[in-house]
Amino acid sequence: MLLPSPIATIKIIKMSEIQPELEGSLSRVEQAYRKLRASILSNEFPPGFQALEPEIAKKLGVSRTPVREALIRLEAEQLIELIPRRGMRVLPLVPGDMLEINQVLTGLECMAVELLCNQKPSSDMLIPMADAVKEMAAALECDNLDTWAVAEDKFHGLLLSLAGNRRLELMVRTVRAQCARARMITLKLRPKPTDTCAAYREVFEHISVWDWQQAKERYYQHCIDTSRVLSEVLQRYQLPHL
Repeated sequence: MLLPSPIATIKIIKMSEIQPELEGSLSRVEQAYRKLRASILSNEFPPGFQALEPEIAKKLGVSRTPVREALIRLEAEQLIELIPRRGMRVLPLVPGDMLEINQVLTGLECMAVELLCNQKPSSDMLIPMADAVKEMAAALECDNLDTWAVAEDKFHGLLLSLAGNRRLELMVRTVRAQCARARMITLKLRPKPTDTCAAYREVFEHISVWDWQQAKERYYQHCIDTSRVLSEVLQRYQLPHL
C-alpha cells in the first residue's frame, strides 16, 4: 500500500499573502529578513530552494545590501547556507536533525517552565496561557490542525516570554524556527495530538499553583513522548529530508 505524500498536505503560502510588520520604524534589512524568513517557514521557499541575491532583491523590491545582511542573519539561524557565486540555499532537515532539535528544546523549555513557576505568576498574568490551552482543545474538537498549531505556538511563546530570560527565549525561538516546516509536515502524519493537548493542560495547571517540580516533570515527559512519536513517524514514512 502506497503511503500518502506528506508534502502534499502542506498549504503553501505565497509571499504576497504574508503580512509582516512593515512599519516605517523597521529598517530595510529587518523588512528583508522578515519577508525571507516567513517565506522559508511557510514553505514558499522549500528545502533545497536556491536563488541569487539579485533575484531576491528584485522580488523584494530592495537593493542587494539589505538582502545580503538579511541572508547572513538567516544563515546564522541555520535556515539557509550562503554559497559563493550561487546565492543562498534553503537548508533541509534530515531525521537526525529533528531528533537533535527536540533534545535541545527539551532542556531549554523545561528550564523555562521552572523559571516561570518560580516567579509565582498571578492568575491574571496566566490568562493568555489559559486561553491558548482552550484554543488548542477547541481546534482539536473541530479537527483543525492548522488552528491547533497556531494555538500551540501561542502557548510556547507565552511560556518563553513570561519566563523572563531573554537569552533563553531567543535561543528557543531560533531553534524552533529551524524545525517549523518539518513540524507542520509531521503534524499531518502523526496521530491526532490529543495527548499533547492534555499534557499542555496539566503543565499549565501545575504552573498556575507554582509547583515547578511537577510542571517541569510533566513537561519533560511530554517532550519524551513527542520525540517517540516523531521517531515512529520518521521511521514509518522514511522521509529523506524535511
